[in-house]
Amino acid sequence: MTPQDFTYALDDIESAAAHILAIADERKKIAFYGEVGAGKTTLIQALCRAIGAEDKAVSPTFAIVNEYLRPATGTYIHHLDLYRLRSIEEALDIGVEDLLYDESYCFVEWPELIEALLPGDVLKIKIEELAESERKIILL
Repeated sequence: MTPQDFTYALDDIESAAAHILAIADERKKIAFYGEVGAGKTTLIQALCRAIGAEDKAVSPTFAIVNEYLRPATGTYIHHLDLYRLRSIEEALDIGVEDLLYDESYCFVEWPELIEALLPGDVLKIKIEELAESERKIILL
């Protein structure tokens, strides 16, 4: 583990989200790696709450992109789930570059397909399931 890698219990996910935001500092683009069921969406929900999203974050598996309003700032959080995409062209067709390079927060699940498009300063996080209620965050 690097000094910033850490583990957390699901019942303390709010602290984990706060820790990730501290690590991210000014970066607003975060890519999430991990197996199905590792907890990517659950962690993104906690991050959205931590930065003031009005709506509850839900998995955009079928919509591919969800937006959540941050009323305090009038900005949006973009939440992408690229699991169903089969080519980088499909990602470009949905406007992924616009979402990756605007000023809003953007959380990307299953970013492997668009590695070449990710901003150079994107925070890459791998989530591993250690136990039913415990996860490990690995900074890539």
